[in-house]
Amino acid sequence: MHLDAKTFYSFCFGTYSTAGLVEAAVEHGLSTLALCNINCTYDHWEFVKLCREAGIKPVLGVDIRNTDQCCYLLLARNNQGLVWINSFLSEHLIAKKEFPASPAAPEEVFVVYPMGSKEPGELAGNERIGIKPYEVGSLFKFDAGHQYVIHQPVVIQDNDHYYLHCLLRAIDKNLLLSQLTSDHCCRREDYFVSPAKILSLFKQYPAVVTNTYKLLDQCSIEMDFDQDKTLQVYGGSKEDDFVLLEKLSTAGLLRRYGKKNKVATERLQKELKVIYDLGFTAYFLINHDFIRFANEQAFYHVGRGSGANSIVAYCLGITDVDPIELNLYFERFLNPERTSPPDFDIDFSWTDRDEVMAYMFTRYGKKHVALLGSCPTFKHDSIIRELGKVYGLPDEEIKAFQQSGKPTCDKTRKIDRFGKLMQGFPSTPSIHPCGVLISEKPILHYGTLFHTPKSERTGMAAIQMDMFTAEDIGLNKFDVLSQRGLGHIKDALLLIRLHHGKEIDIHNTRTFFEDERIKKQIREANTIGCFYIESPAMRQLLKKLRCDDYSTLVAASSIIRPGVAQSGMMRSYIERYHNPSIVEYIHPLFKEHLSETYGVMVYQEDVIKIAHYYGGLSLGKADILRRAMSGKYRSSNRFNLIREEFFASAVALGRDPEQVGEVWRQMVSFAGYSFNKAHSASFAVESYMSLYLKTYYPQEFMVAVINNFGGFYSRELYFLELLKSGGDIHLPCINHSEHLTSILHGRVYVGFIHIKGLQDKLLEKIIDDRKFNGPYKNISDFLERTGCGLEQLNTLIRIGAFRFTGKSKKTLLWEANFLQKRVTTNTPEVQTMFNEPLQFDFTLPKLDDNPIDDLYDQMEIMGFCTTNPFALADADPCAYVPSRDMHLYKGKHIAMLAYFIARKHVTTKNDDQMFFGTFVDSELNWIDTVHFPQQAKRYPLHSSGFYKLKGKITEDFGVYSLEVSHLEKIGYKNRSYVN
Repeated sequence: MHLDAKTFYSFCFGTYSTAGLVEAAVEHGLSTLALCNINCTYDHWEFVKLCREAGIKPVLGVDIRNTDQCCYLLLARNNQGLVWINSFLSEHLIAKKEFPASPAAPEEVFVVYPMGSKEPGELAGNERIGIKPYEVGSLFKFDAGHQYVIHQPVVIQDNDHYYLHCLLRAIDKNLLLSQLTSDHCCRREDYFVSPAKILSLFKQYPAVVTNTYKLLDQCSIEMDFDQDKTLQVYGGSKEDDFVLLEKLSTAGLLRRYGKKNKVATERLQKELKVIYDLGFTAYFLINHDFIRFANEQAFYHVGRGSGANSIVAYCLGITDVDPIELNLYFERFLNPERTSPPDFDIDFSWTDRDEVMAYMFTRYGKKHVALLGSCPTFKHDSIIRELGKVYGLPDEEIKAFQQSGKPTCDKTRKIDRFGKLMQGFPSTPSIHPCGVLISEKPILHYGTLFHTPKSERTGMAAIQMDMFTAEDIGLNKFDVLSQRGLGHIKDALLLIRLHHGKEIDIHNTRTFFEDERIKKQIREANTIGCFYIESPAMRQLLKKLRCDDYSTLVAASSIIRPGVAQSGMMRSYIERYHNPSIVEYIHPLFKEHLSETYGVMVYQEDVIKIAHYYGGLSLGKADILRRAMSGKYRSSNRFNLIREEFFASAVALGRDPEQVGEVWRQMVSFAGYSFNKAHSASFAVESYMSLYLKTYYPQEFMVAVINNFGGFYSRELYFLELLKSGGDIHLPCINHSEHLTSILHGRVYVGFIHIKGLQDKLLEKIIDDRKFNGPYKNISDFLERTGCGLEQLNTLIRIGAFRFTGKSKKTLLWEANFLQKRVTTNTPEVQTMFNEPLQFDFTLPKLDDNPIDDLYDQMEIMGFCTTNPFALADADPCAYVPSRDMHLYKGKHIAMLAYFIARKHVTTKNDDQMFFGTFVDSELNWIDTVHFPQQAKRYPLHSSGFYKLKGKITEDFGVYSLEVSHLEKIGYKNRSYVN
């Protein structure tokens, strides 16, 4: 009877989760249920799976809408009909064109029109008219033959959810709640109605009831969740694929290990057999294929993920991590019980990734390739922001409520109440950051395609399916990621080639591992700009470990992860690392399998080992346990089931129950957040690449970091780091600067892109005209050649872009304004004026620039200074303890003058807010601070600038911090004039 049930994948409309919808159907005694979300098929597969488990027959369809009103329902009679629906919906979503009044659907699809939109005589054999219960009184006018069916929508659960539905509609329409009309919303009666009640309402029209049952009976969907749906054959056949994989791997083995490495040869053959037996040959070849393409384009990549445990991947060049050298655990990569292939996370530069993806679409065909979809959900801050706008709250009240979380009026109490119902609702269709699907059958067999603004720009469609569904149904994603770190490396190498004439083999990382200068950089945590090891927490960890070798850096990359750090095991690892003799293993098996990491589970492999050897689970079950502990599955029943199985198995082996509980606690804290060892090793390899460049070519490296606009810190910090490393930084210059920051004759010129408000067209004109007609001579020459407006010209003067003239900025501003007033565009007088020296009718007094004014101009126009910012501080740095002397004041209270860089908020066990601060002193050395809840509340840290910090110096494993007891904002020096 329910032809039209909706979930919250009818975005900002339905209020049921998919599981909640099916549970409610069971409670209401339904045997069949049709899912018809609005222009969306996101949860089709999940719905079918849940219905099967609940003993309900699933029917799949879609509610087609151009605006707020239903055009018609499309219901799949069979799988061919579902493919047609996916195709029809995809065509219109991708082209962004309106749906037709009649869809011309094939016989495999039922079309159900709203009452009044079609006359019975106009209907084709597969078309019907839906009658809602409140419309039943109109049926006496018609011959209620086979054309009519019952249409009872299901959108909401109850009155509270109807109100939530109205709030969601207001969010979707960007309206105040008071502006919402009935046309925007569903009806209050759009909920589950018992079959008995519906039959009672339609008792005078038994034909309509019969028609509805017949329609539902004719709908049947078959979905196979077990078969691998990823492209199965790369070349001519599976056998041919294996011959190719073996040939490529053997050639790579020779290149990586030479001719006589028996261990490597045996492992390669073992892996190849397992890969073939599990049917993953094509998966490896496809990864190798698009990396081969990237290499031909000179795109740098880093291969990570569990697949990096594989020697086959190492020999194919997918990764640069030697699994034998690092003793990488094979069973984390593959085991005979595994049903999905290992993960390969392939990083490319953010400038290259889209081209690699485009190759995959071209190589394997758009009919078989799609970007993986995702659904961002409403969370705490976004819920308060969106509902706050619906209720008409000012921005200040919204922000205050976001920070406090405590309702203070009727509106915020409603936001709190209904916001809890809304928690976790999907907000909008989106795209997974890196997933690409390549399917065996055409991709429309599995879902609907759509565009986001980004995918529309690239021409690569995404599928309405998230990563969990794809994994569940056997569509294995290819992870093609982008990151700024590889952009840093690529651009730095180019600058080195241009300015030093050197070609550097950046993949020769083995020599980097033993380089004493690089070791010193790691020990001192001089890692700003370096991939993954530049954050305050990571720099502190490196110092605490006194890390200066590859294997320790690999471990650090994993123990810095949230679950490991918060569980207290990171501290345990540091203590044991410095004092191996104090290690007390919780069980002898921990010493046998975790001695490398001092009994601490650092990597995901460690969790698998302990689950297998200590808990008695099979390797396949141990890997399932690891996966069940993370992400979506941690909150599902799968997690509870595997926990019970682990405890039962361990106790059956004679393990102490209390000990089993502690082992489980450690496993849980690691498995959801830690990396596999190969993943950490890959991160460490890239970190060493960055470290080498930073150590030997600091200027080129920091310019590359700045030009890739990405890292943990703001661009201001990277310019300060460039200054600290000896960079000769020059402000933008119209005769030397480029769009991005550049190096010319050893000088670094800040790029025009950093000038706020500079128009792109003018920027292009400046560079292009200079390229073809030579340097600019003066302001009049510049104006003649670029046509620059007064506001833009004044900005360029204030930032110092005309300093080559030798005139002060004040003089140039007078000249620019005088010239603009005298010039009338496109008159003969203009040409005369430009061809002759500029003549003024008055003599200017001597106008000198003030250094403080210059710094203010830089801050206002670029947002940062190219010199030490402490020149602006209205305080004497000499009156404060510098960072380099913190060790002299351990346990003592001191005052420090600091410039704010970053902060990290933390919620304590008591639900209080505290934060960790990162500052620099006047020598641009780091000051790390701790702000406990009482001080954090009393002295909030909301903005950048200079601060007087008072507190006690503490030390932890040789790392010094300031426990802040008092914080006071320090002002800026006064400027001499205002422009």
